[in-house]
Amino acid sequence: MSARRAVRLCGVVAVLSLTVVLGQGTASARGPLPIDPSQLPGKGAPTAPDTEKGTNCLFTVPLAASKAVPEPQRYLDFRSAWQFSRGQGVKVAVIDTGVAAHPRLPGLEPGGDYVGNSDGTEDCDIHGTIVAGLIAAKDDPADGFSGVAPDATILTLRQSSAIYQVKGRGAQKKEGENADGYGDVGTLAAAVVRAADLGAKVINISEVACAAPTLDDRALGAAVRYAAVEHDAVIVAAAGNNDRESCKGANPGIDPLHPTADPYDRVATAVSPAWYDDFVLAVGSVSSNGAASSFTVPGPWVDVAAPGENITSLNPVNWQQGVDTTTKTNEKGEKGTFQGTSFSAPLVAGTVALVRARFPQLSAPEVMKRIKATAHAPAEGWNPYVGFGVIDPVASVTATVSPDQLSRILTPNSAKLPIPPAPPAPDNRPRNVALIGAGIIATLLVLGVLASFPIRRRIQLAESSGNAAVESSGARPS
Repeated sequence: MSARRAVRLCGVVAVLSLTVVLGQGTASARGPLPIDPSQLPGKGAPTAPDTEKGTNCLFTVPLAASKAVPEPQRYLDFRSAWQFSRGQGVKVAVIDTGVAAHPRLPGLEPGGDYVGNSDGTEDCDIHGTIVAGLIAAKDDPADGFSGVAPDATILTLRQSSAIYQVKGRGAQKKEGENADGYGDVGTLAAAVVRAADLGAKVINISEVACAAPTLDDRALGAAVRYAAVEHDAVIVAAAGNNDRESCKGANPGIDPLHPTADPYDRVATAVSPAWYDDFVLAVGSVSSNGAASSFTVPGPWVDVAAPGENITSLNPVNWQQGVDTTTKTNEKGEKGTFQGTSFSAPLVAGTVALVRARFPQLSAPEVMKRIKATAHAPAEGWNPYVGFGVIDPVASVTATVSPDQLSRILTPNSAKLPIPPAPPAPDNRPRNVALIGAGIIATLLVLGVLASFPIRRRIQLAESSGNAAVESSGARPS
């Protein structure tokens, strides 16, 4: 059974959801199925599929060049890292909706097209070019926008599109209906293998497949393992947006009543390929104040976070009218801005490119651990929304991270606290002295009162006897 992939142009532009293939109860509730190398897709260039455009390509609203630095770039301050690394010599694959040729992306390498008949440099959805610009757009003194790693090169593979659909579907639709979209976990798996074979050392996947934990995505699992292990590539993937119909479910965090329980046992929504945590650096989104974005999908696989709101990037359409854009629009004039974990992931991918250029001797797992070890961790050390925290590009290329730190980054740092000693017995002597003294005084007062009764009795008797004697003698006062 398939859940149809759809991308809606609305006030919030989200991660592209892929068509997913659901298994019939074959997946484990404890996470993705074990990696099966026999499921690895075939290699080689993609063959042109039998597709058609269901709607017209999207447009952008161009911005004139401005020296103002966009908010996410200010937040991460990656320009300070450029004195140590600019990503030189690192090839970053962008598996997305294609990347349009742009003067700020020199050396753009076509990798192939799983959607249409291009070489990967057509981008009808705008999405892939926005992602590529965030990773590696060349800096320009006249413009405040730039990519994180401006000396890295982009390899583009078009793997999905909301504009395309299977050929012939248009004749079956009513006027004004949206296209079905094209691309699934199978084509995504093939694109990952292709990117690794073409030498990408960083692979950015700003697309997700969301489904129940019974999701059967073994081909994609085999592909990410192949790229990470066989080709030493760092795979960066979006954590997903809960404004997509397929990603509505929320995954709870650590149960405080059972802190040692496996968090995968409580997963309600699987997010692929993010949940292949051993081979993928999964990225959540934060706002400008550092809090987790309301749309980011939590999960036990989330590793780090980066800004995913108020995004500015390269304008892929009529860039002569303005090299940057913050808005896209369709032929009906409906506009949408760019926000989502789709755009957090490329900021992390660019940072990975900085690290790979700075420390070429580090393996892919060591690079991933360095990114996590240098992030700004939340108070609890890790949580399912931001993982180990917001990335720090400067620290990632300058911090001294020992092997011991790298080995401990994924190990819970907990210790059994000793039972505190019993508090000393209270010193009640002042109270006791006061009570005893008060008791003695009260006793003496009572005894005094009681002792006064016989004396008063004798006095009364004596007075009575005297009065009687006077009356009997007839004496009268003079």
